[in-house]
Amino acid sequence: MLYPAVDDLLEQVDSKYTLAITAAKRARQIKEGSRPQVKTDSIKDVSIALEEIAKGKVQYERIRDGIK
Repeated sequence: MLYPAVDDLLEQVDSKYTLAITAAKRARQIKEGSRPQVKTDSIKDVSIALEEIAKGKVQYERIRDGIK
């Protein structure tokens, strides 16, 4: 079983695309030295980022609504 579950993650964001982008950006920040915002046993940056998103510690802002 995967933790956190995709269903739990999708409750925090509006789409799978947003989830992927948000997790990738946060994982990059962690890799570059940002401290994790949750206590975890995970050592992988993406896993840590996903746990932060599931717990509501990471916010995102949609700056553009579609392509015109």
